[in-house]
Amino acid sequence: MSEETMEAVDISEKGRGAAGEVISTDRRLFIQLLAYGDSKDSAPLIEALKQAAVAGVLYEDINDPQGVALLTFSEDPDYFLTRVRRFLNQPPFSNLTPKPEYTMLGRTYALGYELDLEHALINRPRQRVTNPEWPWAIWYPLRRAGTFEQLSAQEQRVILMEHGGVGRSFGQAGLGTDIRLACHGLDKNDNDFVIGLVGPQLYPLSSIVQRMRKTKQTSLHLESLGPFFVGKAVWQHSGD
Repeated sequence: MSEETMEAVDISEKGRGAAGEVISTDRRLFIQLLAYGDSKDSAPLIEALKQAAVAGVLYEDINDPQGVALLTFSEDPDYFLTRVRRFLNQPPFSNLTPKPEYTMLGRTYALGYELDLEHALINRPRQRVTNPEWPWAIWYPLRRAGTFEQLSAQEQRVILMEHGGVGRSFGQAGLGTDIRLACHGLDKNDNDFVIGLVGPQLYPLSSIVQRMRKTKQTSLHLESLGPFFVGKAVWQHSGD
């Protein structure tokens, strides 16, 4: 009897070098959003974050006058269970009311053509969320429909290029940019991705979502979208 062969497993992120060669890395950034209510004053929260030197962003919720959300990030997921967990279980954050329906956790991923994987996976998303010139943010999860997975690789590529083209046009105009995270198996509602839109003003971010609704991916191949957290940064720290 011949020995059963096992498929080699490679979970590294892939890109392309300057000469077209495949490059890879096992580094990626995990990003988590936790939302809270019953915050009548953000000042004590900001002071506590400064004292603890936590890397992240504190948003005030535009749809809840007592709502806030804390975005944190790390290459090591243990960070959220150690330093962040201990910090949040102490005042002033422990005095707030968690809003778990807005909890989002995802990881950066490569599309396969990135020339600088470290920048694309680690530095760029961190710089985008902590850019003081881009304080407005919309964060939301989404789940693709099974119809998308049944398409050929070429059909998927065309659909994703159309979708990505909308984001690039807004980015080139300086109106907003995105942070794309995979959350397969990390989301209690079985979502596939977490999307963050950040920019200098809120309206263009809303317009991005509106324009995306017309793409084939959103109109034909999404099963669910949201809930949406909409806020403005009142504190940012990149951790550098």
